[in-house]
Amino acid sequence: MDVLGLGADPVDPDALVCSAKGCRAEARWGLLWNNPKLHTPERRKVWLACDAHREHLEQFLGMRSFWRQTVAVEELEHV
Repeated sequence: MDVLGLGADPVDPDALVCSAKGCRAEARWGLLWNNPKLHTPERRKVWLACDAHREHLEQFLGMRSFWRQTVAVEELEHV
């Protein structure tokens, strides 16, 4: 588990690019998610989001009941 207790996979600080398809904007948010059919309850995968795509990506994950939490990229553990 990371030092902040988020349980999120670490991210590369040199590759903070939005995860939205076709977007190359700098990510400002980490969307922590978990697919309960594939991951243990404490595991958190991370999608990155720019300001413009944050809400869309949260809704996408939320519709599938995968979204858990959104944090600023500064709060994520870096590799």
